[in-house]
Amino acid sequence: MHNNNSTSLVQFYDQLITEFKEEQGVMWCYANPSPRPCFTPQLLNDLIKFLKAIRHKNSADLRSGLHPSVKYLILGSYRPGVFSLGGDLQLFVEAIKARDVDKLRSYMKLSIDVLFGTYTNMDVPLTTIALIRGNALGAGFEGALACDYLVAEKSVQLGFPEVLFNMFPGMGAYSFLSRRISPVLVEKMILSGRIYTAEELFEIGVVDILAEDGEGVAEVGRFIKRHEKNRNTRESLLKIRNRVNPVTLDELLDIGEIWVEAAMSLTTRELKVMDRLIRSQDRMAKSLLNTAKDDIRING
Repeated sequence: MHNNNSTSLVQFYDQLITEFKEEQGVMWCYANPSPRPCFTPQLLNDLIKFLKAIRHKNSADLRSGLHPSVKYLILGSYRPGVFSLGGDLQLFVEAIKARDVDKLRSYMKLSIDVLFGTYTNMDVPLTTIALIRGNALGAGFEGALACDYLVAEKSVQLGFPEVLFNMFPGMGAYSFLSRRISPVLVEKMILSGRIYTAEELFEIGVVDILAEDGEGVAEVGRFIKRHEKNRNTRESLLKIRNRVNPVTLDELLDIGEIWVEAAMSLTTRELKVMDRLIRSQDRMAKSLLNTAKDDIRING
């Protein structure tokens, strides 16, 4: 599915829905993964393709002496009630049972390519905003943390439940969070497996902008208007932040290797916990799909 107003940015994706507001320079990107709301390999490949298209367009604009076409990239979810439930647990279980470390490592590297591309803004002038209107767990939370700013609706839940099956979030959680809050608190969050509300995370500085429930999109619009008034200062501060305390690709990949090693050490009992979580995700996916259909019938 695809909706785009600029032919120079038109791409077709299986698990992304995009819309470009050319006059404002705002690109909206909504994840629409299947069969469950997680980072499937197809979604990750679509995101890589999408990020490269933006980099190509903005780079071409700069070479031509123009201002970049895409000034703001908003990353959200097409599924109501969920931003992302994290990594592809089905893939993890299959790879671990088959002792296929290469499959697990390939997934890890693909995930980090997406997160690092988001974190670096593809090395072009751009501001990235995570719009969180539904629960963001595990890798879903990590994906949001890679953005310049997090906008979250009040009752949204975020956290790292990986400790339930004796794992940890290995695609950037520690790296990105420890640049926002103390490493001691980061480790408490990971080890506890506790799920937080957006309001709680706003109070400690993880969430940048708190929106009322149902007001996330409008709040992004208001933020962009404020951002435009002192854009030079804000962009300079982001550059300073990333210069003073940068997250490097080598750091993410090294942690990713620790994650692969830990995953391959999981026991049969821990894999059964993952299987239960997969079934839970499938039930949630079915419920969300039914909710979306009901909404279409009501409002269509």
